[in-house]
Amino acid sequence: MKKHFSGLALFLSATLLMVSCTKSAKETVSNEVSDEVLSLIASQGLSTTGVKALNDGYLVEGDIFITSEQLKSAKSGPYMVVANEEQYRTTNLVSVNGSRVVDVYLQLADPNAGTYFGPALDEAIKRYNDLGLTLSFRRVTAAPPTGGLTVKAYFENSTTIGFGGFPTGGNPYNLISLNTKYFTPSANIQWLATVIAHEMGHCVGFRHTDYMSRKYSCGPGPGNNEGASTVGAILIPGTPSKPDALSWMLACSDGSNRPFNANDRIALNYLY
Repeated sequence: MKKHFSGLALFLSATLLMVSCTKSAKETVSNEVSDEVLSLIASQGLSTTGVKALNDGYLVEGDIFITSEQLKSAKSGPYMVVANEEQYRTTNLVSVNGSRVVDVYLQLADPNAGTYFGPALDEAIKRYNDLGLTLSFRRVTAAPPTGGLTVKAYFENSTTIGFGGFPTGGNPYNLISLNTKYFTPSANIQWLATVIAHEMGHCVGFRHTDYMSRKYSCGPGPGNNEGASTVGAILIPGTPSKPDALSWMLACSDGSNRPFNANDRIALNYLY
């Protein structure tokens, strides 16, 4: 997700399979990305604009962390079609097997940050759990084992607000990183909850709602329209064919609260 200010977009985060308060969760190791890597990223229907090389992978679309291994094992198939502005899911989802509870741990270097990170995370979890899905979340007090999710804070003087990743091996992506440049005591808790819920959406397999034409939430600019692809974004039946301006999975944010709208609930219920 990004935050949009008068035509300028500040990056949030999004996933495939993703620390302290002074370092990025995955330190940038190079600003150079090879044409081969960019081609693999494009083959998954992801934007190649502004790709950042990080340890063990790449940050794309401002908030989606893709591991190098994921790029090498990209899938394809006759049903992996990209629509226009509907809700999208990735090729990977979380295995539920009837019902599943995902443990979520909030890890902060500064205990005082819990006064605003904590309530925002609780609200994000409540938004999912209130839907009565087969997939639910609960806060825990220690780092969960495989299959859980950790939310960490880091600081970076950049436009990245946060980032996550896509599911792998039937498990949600296990880490959401949130930039304390934007997560501050003065920030609106409901907006912070929307940001976290957005990243959780990536971790369980959702793509940006305006994936095909991000100008709807980001405004005009390079990389806002990735074009068609046959890999990595699958249409969710029952969601609209026109832009959905209030979706929680829009690529850019205007700083307002975006709880799940009717189409978001259709998409979540369809998958989980």
